[in-house]
Amino acid sequence: MFDIGFSELLVIGVVALIVIGPEKLPRLARTLGHLAGRLQRYVADVKADINREIELEELRKMRDSMQQAATSMETSVQSELSKTEAELNKSVEAAVGEVPAEKKPEEPKPAA
Repeated sequence: MFDIGFSELLVIGVVALIVIGPEKLPRLARTLGHLAGRLQRYVADVKADINREIELEELRKMRDSMQQAATSMETSVQSELSKTEAELNKSVEAAVGEVPAEKKPEEPKPAA
């Protein structure tokens, strides 16, 4: 994040010791440490939220693609069923048309 080397930190520490003084420097360092910890936790929370949103978006995309695949599969099955039904109906009509009308079977005469 920041490109600060050891020598720069040493200069900042010496200037802080001179300006703030040896009595208040430990308290200030502790306060800065707490603030830095809060900042790190906040950044980690923001990163986690962003990652969660990215994962949710990926899951939404997967759900949409699965719904599209299911819809296309359903339409293809429906079209195949319609074709098969039409072919069966044609076959039945052709079979019925070829067979001559059958005579009614004679009813047995009652013996009296």
